[in-house]
Amino acid sequence: MNESGHPEAGVDYPETYQELLAWFPDDPACLDYLAQLRWPHGFVCPACAATEHWRTSDGLWMCKECARRTSVTAGTIFHRTRTPLSTWFAAIWFVTSQKNGISAQGLQRVLGFKSYETAWAWMHKLRRAMVRPDRDRLAGIVELDETFVGGVSRGKDGAGSDKVPVMIAVEKTGNGRKLGRIRLEVTDRPGTVALREFAQRTVTPGSTICTDGAVYLRKLAKKGYTYKYTNGYNAPNKADLLPGVHLTASLLKRWLSGTLHFAVAEHQLPYYLDEFTFRFNRRNATSRGLLFYRLIEQAANTDPAPLHTLLLPELNPYFS
Repeated sequence: MNESGHPEAGVDYPETYQELLAWFPDDPACLDYLAQLRWPHGFVCPACAATEHWRTSDGLWMCKECARRTSVTAGTIFHRTRTPLSTWFAAIWFVTSQKNGISAQGLQRVLGFKSYETAWAWMHKLRRAMVRPDRDRLAGIVELDETFVGGVSRGKDGAGSDKVPVMIAVEKTGNGRKLGRIRLEVTDRPGTVALREFAQRTVTPGSTICTDGAVYLRKLAKKGYTYKYTNGYNAPNKADLLPGVHLTASLLKRWLSGTLHFAVAEHQLPYYLDEFTFRFNRRNATSRGLLFYRLIEQAANTDPAPLHTLLLPELNPYFS
């Protein structure tokens, strides 16, 4: 880390794929790196919180106080993996080094997996690490609205279609001229107070929220926000009312169709939204290596996602 506390290229993360291969030639090197990320201030026993420890011959951390043996991969997305960690690190590099991402088929091809299902499962495990639950809320000027994504809607519009409703919040910067960070979330209640509740979860009180003037959103003015709206019913071009939301929705749909070819099950959509958010919010990063660092840092602090939880809609916490 540099003096400002930010990770430094060539010190905290590799800058190129060649450096990646040199840094992480085997599992011991990967385990040491994960340990630094998981315990940045030193090992802490998950059983008794003691810090005195020693390393065992099989790469575990043994607590001197209670003798518990701990693996640095336990409780992470790498939990009980049989694949070399260096392959996982390569996968994370390829996922983050591609500006628009990589499909499971592309990951299978580049890593030489015999099974498409393995690449698919890895992609979904990584998507679950792309959003921190404690991330900062949006602030300043924020546009708020809904869009609908999915296949062809046969003659129906909006909430009456068979598309999936997605709520969008877009932070504006530079006096409202540029796009900042975004938040996306699936809802099963389009056109309702769910959008207002979404705003309260994702936007810092005191911020200015701009909407199309839906009645149920006007109560945001009483929830600690400065509320601005423009009635869009008679607008010749509704995209001009909330340009940030419109552009974000357009880019999202283009990404779903271009990178993933709309091959997205509805119960998995929230995690694809997390991936799009991760990429969008880091679109101006000057180093792909920094994205590798951020994702592997979060992967080291993300609970395992067993295969059956990836497959079954009823085990998806977004739809519980």
